[in-house]
Amino acid sequence: MRRSSEDTKAAILAAARERFAADGFQAATIRAIASDAGIDPAMVMRYFGNKEKLFAAAADFDLRLPDLTTIPRDEVGRALAGHFMDRWEQDEGMMILLRTGVTNEAVAERMRDIFAGQLGPLIAGIGDAARPAPVRAGLVATQVLGMALCRYVLRLPPVVAMSREDVVDWLGPTLQRYLVGDAHTAPSAASRG
Repeated sequence: MRRSSEDTKAAILAAARERFAADGFQAATIRAIASDAGIDPAMVMRYFGNKEKLFAAAADFDLRLPDLTTIPRDEVGRALAGHFMDRWEQDEGMMILLRTGVTNEAVAERMRDIFAGQLGPLIAGIGDAARPAPVRAGLVATQVLGMALCRYVLRLPPVVAMSREDVVDWLGPTLQRYLVGDAHTAPSAASRG
């Protein structure tokens, strides 16, 4: 039975997600993905153009961000820290995105789009105008991506040894300040110097 165009694309994306998760971006090949999908490699190229574009399509991740407006304002930092710890622990695809984004510009662009497109609106809903939502989202991303990089990719022993609660305890207050803090809670140049 012949597949429809949409069924073929879906089969390619499913095979790509599994292959990228199993082999990583560099080791995964178009030929292996096509074989897993039961199609000719030329079809993968026809639908997606190249491996980077296929990965970008396969890496269309939903961060599944919690609705922070339903959480007490003084707990949003801890809630978001815990959420990201759970996401990093449960989704190998996010780890591949992080590892690959460090060295591949197309994947890095995809990661920027995911974080800006999903984190920015979430933060806009709880923040104030003193510091624009894109700035707050960028600051939050520095912390959650930095933690993930150090814990899961670089595997820094002291960070790997931390329990989930330890990470949330350390990361939560910083995220809290980025999410809802005002200019007076940010360190001033005078207090740093």
